[in-house]
Amino acid sequence: MANQLGNLVESIKSKVRSLKKSKIPYVKMDKSSSVKVEIRSKQAKKLIDKNLKVTNRPGKRSIS
Repeated sequence: MANQLGNLVESIKSKVRSLKKSKIPYVKMDKSSSVKVEIRSKQAKKLIDKNLKVTNRPGKRSIS
């Protein structure tokens, strides 16, 4: 029984090793212009939200 378990563990280990070695390289794609615009608009929204939070706090005027 213990021998069968050991054989099973070894076979699983060898399969995992073979999967790790057979990684297929991928081609990294550039971001499309629409994705770039979306990223910029998200960044702008975050900046606007941050500025609005600061302006809505009376007595605290520094942006950090």
